[in-house]
Amino acid sequence: MDLWIYPAFFIISLLASIIGAICGIGGGVIIKPTLDLFGVASVKTISFLSGCTVLSMSCYSVVKGILSKEQKIDMKVDMPLAIGAVVGGIAGKKLFTYCVSVFPNADRVGAIQAVCLGFVTLGTLLYTIFKNKITGKHVTSPVVGIFLGLALGIMSSFLGIGGGPINLVVLFYFYSMETKKAARSSLYVILFSQAASFIITLVEKSVPEFDWICLLVMVIGGIGGGVLGRKINKKIPGSTVDKLFMGLMGVIILICVYNAIRFSV
Repeated sequence: MDLWIYPAFFIISLLASIIGAICGIGGGVIIKPTLDLFGVASVKTISFLSGCTVLSMSCYSVVKGILSKEQKIDMKVDMPLAIGAVVGGIAGKKLFTYCVSVFPNADRVGAIQAVCLGFVTLGTLLYTIFKNKITGKHVTSPVVGIFLGLALGIMSSFLGIGGGPINLVVLFYFYSMETKKAARSSLYVILFSQAASFIITLVEKSVPEFDWICLLVMVIGGIGGGVLGRKINKKIPGSTVDKLFMGLMGVIILICVYNAIRFSV
């Protein structure tokens, strides 16, 4: 790869993870479409690199939060979601592998991912804008939580985004969580779904070809972003997090539209 790729990948991973840690979206929802935009690696490789970066960032954020006692695991909410996310992470990875095998041209898979991510992001943006007018639920059933985690895990693993904005919508609507608490729970779900996806990739020996230096700089950027994002999250109000989140969704939608067109041509 050209030398400019390494600092570019680091900066993208760092900034995406900072925003991801602040908003609870993992960063992959920014990393995946942005790297697709560069077109310097295959769809499969970018999905893998994005997943590893999100896994490193979410692992740091969750473990740091637990050790510092700033983040408490809600066993009634977080655990069922995490269990479902593990199964969903495995299922989503298998779905991605199946799509890659079905379409001779891997760019078609990239187009499918871009379209799906675009619609998910648009739905999330609309919900966020009008969420004050929507009455949330208060789910208490662990079975429902497992199924919600399953759906989130499938989408995050298949799209290679870690979890992204859809996690927050589910937590807002089904559990009526406030923004910062939803961000913390979202990272917890992301950790489990991405860990499951990564493990199944190793077990099935389906790791794509990739540049080790790229992976290293992205993981460093992911962890660094997690460190900075956690600090910023503590200092800003939930309303600012919402504004940052909505602005980000608009940018991602535009990138997804471009990527869908580019991969389809």
